Amino acid sequence: MSDTTTTASGTLQEEVRAYYRAKAAEAETSGACCSPDPNTFGPAAYDEIGPGAAPDTALLASLGCGNPSAVAELREGETVLDLGSGGGLDVILSARRVGPDGRVFGLDFLEEMLALASRNIEDAEIDNVVLLKGTIESIPLPEKTVDVIISNCVINLSLNKPAVFAEMARVLAPGGRLGISDVVAEDRLSPDERAQRGGHSQCIAGALSVGEYRELLDAVGLKDTEIVFTQEAADGLHAAIIRARKPVDNEADAPQECAPGGTCC
Repeated sequence: MSDTTTTASGTLQEEVRAYYRAKAAEAETSGACCSPDPNTFGPAAYDEIGPGAAPDTALLASLGCGNPSAVAELREGETVLDLGSGGGLDVILSARRVGPDGRVFGLDFLEEMLALASRNIEDAEIDNVVLLKGTIESIPLPEKTVDVIISNCVINLSLNKPAVFAEMARVLAPGGRLGISDVVAEDRLSPDERAQRGGHSQCIAGALSVGEYRELLDAVGLKDTEIVFTQEAADGLHAAIIRARKPVDNEADAPQECAPGGTCC
């Protein structure tokens, strides 16, 4: 990597940090990061949650493009990791879904967001959440630690997406799954065309295409990928639901089942 590329990446990373520090400071009045339309993104994506499910400050601090805790279909007793936990809304909702026998890890790279999340978790009287400071490119958890990974409009912000996907595969237990909300581009758009439609901090310029998402998931051995567009974020870019799973041990090496009277290849 050239010095120019390194400098540009560092500058972009600082821009993202500054943007989300400001969002943490104005958490009670924030809108979504990935669309100027407050009626479809941010807190509006959680219109189905019941009264008292989370503190108002956590709901208003939502910057995402979906409700990943619902996308992942969480079950009681599961261990969940939220990549880019922000103000804590998704960890609170996830903690309620997995119940007292489950656990939720919330990972964020900003002290300001972790402090905001900590206050919201305390207000929600939740005690099965562990907040972690770190990056999604180097998750501070052992391998095969979690049953489910969720994330809400965060993976598109990374400048090293292959590392993110490798880390997700590493910390997922065999049989674990992803339930992610993210902005995803149509395959027809080049990276330059994505950048013309919005900034990196606003979750547009760094969005992966459908094909790129599938390639990165496949490269780390995650299977049964499902990518479903939900709402438009910009021309050719959409809020999307992404699901995939980690095969159980030796599944990839298991023999194929043959149809009656057929042959296996």
